[in-house]
Amino acid sequence: MSQIEARIKETAERVNLALENLLPAEQGSEVRLIGAIRYAALGGGKRLRPFFTIEAGRIFDADEGSLLRAACAIECVHAYSLAHDDLPAMDDDDLRRGRPTLHRQYDEATAILAGDALLTFAFELMAEPATHSDPQMRCKLISGLAKASGAQGMVAGQAADMAGADIGSDLIAVTRMNRQKTGALINFAVDAGALIGGASEAEKTALSRYAHDVGLAFQMRDDLLDAEGVVRDTGKAVGKDKARGKVNFVTVLGADATRDRINMLANQAKAHLSVFGSRARILLDAVDFIVDRRY
Repeated sequence: MSQIEARIKETAERVNLALENLLPAEQGSEVRLIGAIRYAALGGGKRLRPFFTIEAGRIFDADEGSLLRAACAIECVHAYSLAHDDLPAMDDDDLRRGRPTLHRQYDEATAILAGDALLTFAFELMAEPATHSDPQMRCKLISGLAKASGAQGMVAGQAADMAGADIGSDLIAVTRMNRQKTGALINFAVDAGALIGGASEAEKTALSRYAHDVGLAFQMRDDLLDAEGVVRDTGKAVGKDKARGKVNFVTVLGADATRDRINMLANQAKAHLSVFGSRARILLDAVDFIVDRRY
């Protein structure tokens, strides 16, 4: 295991432990719903969004407790989005992270409600004083998360993805869709760490540009894995987009051109971090992990 893989694994373990303690316990009349919530949120995964929040904040020696709670809130939004994405009305997937998807493990209604609960729980976490002592900072975090995950962010991208056939081969439209669907939450994950760390405007801009390029590279790599990956590595079905006639970077650009753009974005992302010198070494290494990953 490389150093960056070990660092990502360490962050994932911290986030898993924190979520174990923060999420409601399986008891009382809501036991089935809570079980589904915990199944969705504690089902493994790379926890890259929390990783970005924590590592961006560490550049500025931000409070680790604040970073971890904000990271957990962001991961709850991500977990909700996956639970809803997998539903028959959307991507209709049976496998996620090597396990049955939430609606297959429980049922469709429970999956919808568990996703709803995870979304609202994310804002509960952000609003609590334990996340940050300054109420204005908590308001900034809440507002940023709402914008990243709402009708002009992640949900807008999901809606465009559902209407993929209408996009056709329009690269600008495909880029915008993925900038919203995947990139918006990754961008906010980095922004949250910078906010909590008290970054200057110039520093926040540099990190936001890094997040923009990393988010697109991440999605392009996902599209390549869907086209060329194997279930053993990815932990989810592959070849889905082609089978359903959906558009993505590979269907529009082709595999080789997509790889070229990933490398271009990776180089740009690294360049944006030059202002931080050695303080951004982990975020720098994360770029290589994202573009080389097989899952």
